[in-house]
Amino acid sequence: MPFLNELQWRGLLHDQTPGLAERLAKGPITGYVGFDPTAPSLQIGNLVPVMLLAHLQLAGGKPLVVIGGGTGLIGDPSGKEAERPLLTAAIIAENVERQREQFARFLDFTEGAHGAEMVNNADWLQQLELVPFLRDVGKHFTLSLMLQKESVKTRLEQGISYTEFSYMLLQAYDFLHLYQTRGCELQLGGSDQWGNITAGIELIRRTEGGEAHGVSAPLLTTASGAKFGKTEEGGVWLDPELTSHYKFFQFWINVDDRDVERYLKVFTFKSQGEIAALMEQHTADPGARVPHGALAADVATRVHGDAAADRAAEASQILFGELDPGTARAQTWEMLAAEVPSSPLPDTTEALQLVASSSFCKSKSEARRLLSQGGIYRNGELLTMQDVKLVRGKNLFAIPQKVDTPGSFTYRAIVEMEGDQVSQNNVAHASAAARGEARVAVVPGDDTDAKDLIAALLEEGLLAIILSPEELQRGRVDVAAFDAVIFANVGATQVGKKGMRSVEAAIHDAGVGFIMIGGER
Repeated sequence: MPFLNELQWRGLLHDQTPGLAERLAKGPITGYVGFDPTAPSLQIGNLVPVMLLAHLQLAGGKPLVVIGGGTGLIGDPSGKEAERPLLTAAIIAENVERQREQFARFLDFTEGAHGAEMVNNADWLQQLELVPFLRDVGKHFTLSLMLQKESVKTRLEQGISYTEFSYMLLQAYDFLHLYQTRGCELQLGGSDQWGNITAGIELIRRTEGGEAHGVSAPLLTTASGAKFGKTEEGGVWLDPELTSHYKFFQFWINVDDRDVERYLKVFTFKSQGEIAALMEQHTADPGARVPHGALAADVATRVHGDAAADRAAEASQILFGELDPGTARAQTWEMLAAEVPSSPLPDTTEALQLVASSSFCKSKSEARRLLSQGGIYRNGELLTMQDVKLVRGKNLFAIPQKVDTPGSFTYRAIVEMEGDQVSQNNVAHASAAARGEARVAVVPGDDTDAKDLIAALLEEGLLAIILSPEELQRGRVDVAAFDAVIFANVGATQVGKKGMRSVEAAIHDAGVGFIMIGGER
C-alpha cells in the first residue's frame, strides 16, 4: 500500500472507502479527479488534488484528469456560500484549453498503461437526454440523501437553485461513465467533495453491481486559520498572466514558519529525509529560511519552469539585500521593473538629480531629504549627497554641528566665490547644506539682485523668501522658522562686524543652517 502510506505521512489522507487497501494490493488502479474550468487558470488550492493524482501515478496507477466542460456549465455548490454565475459555453471552452498545459507540469501524459489522460465530460454529458437521465440515474437518489450532503446542507439557508442541486447527479454520472468506459475504480478529491464521491460510488453499485472507491484530502488552512491560497490581492493563480512569476515565488517563500514543513510535504515530491534535513537547518538558523527557499524554488520551477523560477529567486534576493544587483541578469531587471515602481533615469551621475527624477520622489526637496536622512541606497550601498560631487574646485565646506535636540544636526556652510557673482553652482552648493525640505531666508547684499538667487532656489525645490540684514539684526524675524539663512554678498560694512556676529549668533542659537556666499565676515 505505498500509495496510501505516502498520502498518510504527507498529510494528504483525510478519508478513504473501506476495502481500498485490499484493492490496491491486487494491482494498479485507475483514478480520476474532476476540475471545473470556471476560471482561465488553476489556483494553488487546486494543486492538492493534482498532487493526489501525481502520487497515484508514481505508485503505478493511471491518473485521469476530467475537465468539467459539462459540469462547469452548471457549477459545483461545494464550498460556496452563493450561487456561481453561469458561464457561457465559449468561455468554458477557452478555459479548458488554457488549463490543459498546467496539468502537464505535474503529470506524465506519455502514452502507456500508466500515462495520464485528459478527458472532457462535455463529451458525454451534453449528449444526455433529460427523461432517460432522470429515469436511469435520478431514481437512485432520494431527496433525503441529497439533503444530507454537506455541499447542499450548507447552502440551504442562503438558497440553492435546482441547477446546482442537480450537480451531484452529474458528478455521480461522471464516475459511472468512467467506470463503464475506462475501468476507472477510484475518485479522488478534497474533503468537501466526499459527498459527491460517495454518491458516484453508490450509483455504480446500484446500476452495475460494481465496487468503486474514493479518497479525500483534508482542506488546507494556514496556521492562523485562514483559507489556504488567498492573499490580500485575492487568489494565487498558476498562470503568470494572472499571478506574476515573482508574486508566485514570493507567496511560497513568505509562508508562515509553522506551515512550511506541512507545505513541503503536500506540494513537493521531496522525501521524508530531505524535508527533515531542511527543517534541521531551519532549527539551527531560522533567519536563513532555508526550507522556505526550497519550497518556493521547487513549486515555482514545476509550475513556471527553471528559467522563470531562477529569475524570480534572483529578484527576491535583490529586493531583500541578499544579492549584489550588479550581478543580476537583464531578464531579472525586466521582472523587477514589472513588480516595483520604476522609471528611466537621466544621463547624469549626480545623486540628487537621479533620485529627484525617480518615480518615488515628488520633488527635489523630497529627494534631498531622503538623501540627507540616509534613506536611499544604490545597489545596496548608502547613497548620500556626497555622491553628487557638487564640489567643483574647493568652494564648499560643510561642518556638522550638534544642536540641543539629541541625534539631530544642523549644517554650517561657507561657500567661497569667484568675484561677487552669485552663480547657479553656488546655489546648488548652498541648498545641499540645507536641512530636509528646506525653508530658506535669502539676505542679499547692497549690490546683489536676489531675483536670480530666489529663482534658482525655487528651481531646487526649496521654499525661499528675501529678508534684509536690518530685519534680522533688529529681531523682527524669528530665524527659527527657517532651515537655513543665506547671506549673498552681505558685507560687514552693511551691518557692522558686531552686527554680523550677533546675527550669526542668533542663527546658530536657533539651530539654523548658515550659508555665506561671498561677502566679508
